[in-house]
Amino acid sequence: PNVITYSTLINGLCRTGHTIVALNLFEEMINGNGEFGVVCKPDAVIYTTIIDGLCKEGFVDKAKELLLQMKDKNINPDVVTYNSVIRGFCYANDSNEAKRLFIEMMDQGVQPNVVTFSVIMDELCKNGKMEEASQLLELMIQIGVRPNAFVYNTLMDGFCLTGRVNRAKELFVSMESMGCKHNVFSYSILINGYCKNKEIEGALSLYSEMLSKGIKPTVVTYNTLFIGLFEIHQVERAFKLFDEMQRHGVAADTWAYRTFIDGLCKNGYIVEALELFRTLRILKCELDIRSYSCLIDGLCKSGRLKIAWELFHSLPRGVLIADVVTYNIMIHALCADGKMDKAHDLFLDMEAKGVAPDCVAFNTLMLGCIRNNETSKVVELLHRMDERNVIPDASTLSIVVDLLVKNEISLNSIPQFKSQR
Repeated sequence: PNVITYSTLINGLCRTGHTIVALNLFEEMINGNGEFGVVCKPDAVIYTTIIDGLCKEGFVDKAKELLLQMKDKNINPDVVTYNSVIRGFCYANDSNEAKRLFIEMMDQGVQPNVVTFSVIMDELCKNGKMEEASQLLELMIQIGVRPNAFVYNTLMDGFCLTGRVNRAKELFVSMESMGCKHNVFSYSILINGYCKNKEIEGALSLYSEMLSKGIKPTVVTYNTLFIGLFEIHQVERAFKLFDEMQRHGVAADTWAYRTFIDGLCKNGYIVEALELFRTLRILKCELDIRSYSCLIDGLCKSGRLKIAWELFHSLPRGVLIADVVTYNIMIHALCADGKMDKAHDLFLDMEAKGVAPDCVAFNTLMLGCIRNNETSKVVELLHRMDERNVIPDASTLSIVVDLLVKNEISLNSIPQFKSQR
């Protein structure tokens, strides 16, 4: 075998996720301790292939070791090599090492490209380091690397996530002056920023603008607008937008249905939410457990406990399983309605079905017991919490302190929680 044979094998192994096997083959190649005893000198392409594979599988320290080995052998890493290692350290949440490598490549005379900048900016934005990310954009332009839509979208998203929507808007305006066209992601990001700031008119204006430019919104764009409209109680406008979405040929997904059901419930449109839910079930639309939970919660809060109970027990068997949130909603409603026996039974059913009760479930049941003058059951629940390694929170502590102050339980009756030992 020669260097081309090894290169082909190593490339194939790395592409199919067998990087460790490729690494062993690489070491055989340079040491000559393989079956054929042949020593081959690796080139920059082979090193880069192995380094990229290692980084993608999380072995960044080994990748860095190979980078140093490359330089020791006077094999110059190129921008692709550095991009692989920088991306690897960013995925490993080590932005400091990624920045150090970026400086190193510049010092070595290796010109970073748009991918280099994109990877580091993405990591900085995820960590809220927006000024550093902005400085990189300026540097990028200074050295003649043209930013693309992904770069601008990354920065815009970062500014929106940190509540600086005006800065995101400035970038949105400036990207066109740099010859970079807006895409559906550019609009969706800024629409999301406006919605989170409850600036729904600005969000809808952007939506109209994207339509006028022939940019088709995605279901994500519509879901963002639905959430924004429901949060400011614009239910009728949400209905109109839903109809418009269908006219534009954008199919609603599970998230859209859940958003609509939840939005209707939170705005007091329980009957409409129930009608929509029933229509979706008839049409066999895909609904997840969170969609059921939203409607059950809305029914409970509006005093329709009987319908909520029926809906809870109508979950498609073998398709959807009630999770801890669904159980907590029902347990809370039953406790509030004074149906403590049913609440206890549901709590036991929850455990029998393999759904581990969380701190909220225990606290809800304990508060129900207190209202029902069943203090002894509170102590039982505290011990059960301890047995199941459920860590008490501030609400649990408040319940216990209140009972101690009223002399309704003794200090000796309270378990010493494992997390506190």
